[in-house]
Amino acid sequence: MRFGFWPGPNNSWNDTLALAKHAEAGGWHSVWYADHFMPNQEDTSGPTSECWTTLAGLAASVPRVRVGALVSGNTYRHPAVLAKMAANVDNISGGRCVLGLGAGWQENEHKAYGIEFSTLGGRMSRFEEACQVISGLFSNEKTNFAGKHYQLTDAPLAPKPVQSPLPLLIGGGGEQRTLRIAAKYANEWNVWGTPEVLAHKGAILNRYCEEVGRDPKSIAHSAQGMLTFTDDAAVLERMKASGRPVIGGDGPGIRALVEQYAEAGVDELIIPGFNLGRSLAEATTVMDRFQDEVMAHFK
Repeated sequence: MRFGFWPGPNNSWNDTLALAKHAEAGGWHSVWYADHFMPNQEDTSGPTSECWTTLAGLAASVPRVRVGALVSGNTYRHPAVLAKMAANVDNISGGRCVLGLGAGWQENEHKAYGIEFSTLGGRMSRFEEACQVISGLFSNEKTNFAGKHYQLTDAPLAPKPVQSPLPLLIGGGGEQRTLRIAAKYANEWNVWGTPEVLAHKGAILNRYCEEVGRDPKSIAHSAQGMLTFTDDAAVLERMKASGRPVIGGDGPGIRALVEQYAEAGVDELIIPGFNLGRSLAEATTVMDRFQDEVMAHFK
């Protein structure tokens, strides 16, 4: 099992960099960043740092861990522009970038910035075409594409990524379209969920892989949940009621839960920093405890 850390986009750059360096020093495998422009709530006044400029900074400043978007909203950028950005971050990092991509879902920022939101079907159609565009640009000297939403004519992408291929991570658990798209194009797949959810959706993804002639083992699986160290069952129940999967309990209990994720086929477990404390010191204290009581048992 590998472990990734996911600092919140409301942190200052200095705190994000400090958390990423702390993760690297503590043996974490990766650092992830969300791709949003504003909070998804009524009060949108809080700071929200941009994803890919942040990843470029981390790529240059934190020399060991993988850095990736979790995940980029396809609606925010033309996929050819996004491919160029990801290739550049991969070169800055020396081959450690992951291009995480999803169809896009946060409606309030589309409205605020005048970005077309479309229907779910429209977003999914664009998403699948984007995967084809990005894969073509990474692989070909020149790419031609004539889709409904995107058109490319002898489009170059140079320099190419250091990695061949640069991993394309598909985010989402939709069983009718997202997992089919992942089966065709993904090197990695990510979804929020409990071990039971990951096992169920992972089996569907594996079946789609077999239908298109891919080895299911060629796609790495990752997941995330909200970490909390507590002996209070009521606290855990309140957290679970929020709708997010919870990785909670004492050290042995959390280790047992991580084992369940591994048995469900998860290769990398990502821990968000969103709820680990109001200060940098509080967050790094929880990270250190997780490293000592959980991560150390999976090396």
